[in-house]
Order: sequence, then C-alpha cells, then structure tokens
Amino acid sequence: MSTIDQSRLLQMRSTILNQNEALQRAAGRGPLASGGIDPSQSQNAVPDFGAAIHNALQQVNEQQSRSSSASEAYERGDTHDIVSVMIERQKASLGFETTLQVRNKLLSAYRDIMNMPV
Repeated sequence: MSTIDQSRLLQMRSTILNQNEALQRAAGRGPLASGGIDPSQSQNAVPDFGAAIHNALQQVNEQQSRSSSASEAYERGDTHDIVSVMIERQKASLGFETTLQVRNKLLSAYRDIMNMPV
C-alpha cells in the first residue's frame, strides 16, 4: 500500500482554496471583494460546498433564461439590438461550458479519491 503524502495533499487543498477565492473575487462575492476578510467566518469554519455549487448553477440557469428571453424578443421583433442578443447568448454559452468543465473536474477528483488505496 502506498501512503498519502500530507504535504502534497495540503498543497492541493491550498491551491483549490486559492482558486475558489479568486473565482469569488471575480464574481464580486468573495471575502476580499469587500476589502477584507468576512468577520462572520472563523478560521475553523468549513465553507458550504453544496451551497456554492447550488448558487453557481442557479446563476448559470438565470443567464440561460436571460439569453432565451433576449433571443425570443429579437425573433418577435421587439428589439433590433442583435449585439446585445449575441452577447447574452455568448455569456450563457460560456457559463454552460464552465459548468461542464467544473463537473468534469469534480468527477475526475471523485474517481481519483475512490481509486486511492486505503
């Protein structure tokens, strides 16, 4: 049996947390987006992964809805601004592709964890 290298595991955890913080800052919701650390979160608090995934999927769904609404409005002739319609469609497409990539990474991580010897 092989042993798990704790330093490598901690380094991977740190990398994941840093990427998560960067994504939250980019979305304008992170602890550093407001200029500091959220005082309600203690050092021992565990972030709610399920809620984060749910919120991300909800945002992607909302963007898909906005894209559909803009496309339907253009098709009905309610708007003639094809640029905004195309931008909304690209945003929806990018959100969907990102969701697929995150899903693929999560499945890959799950498989890796399940294949680890105990």
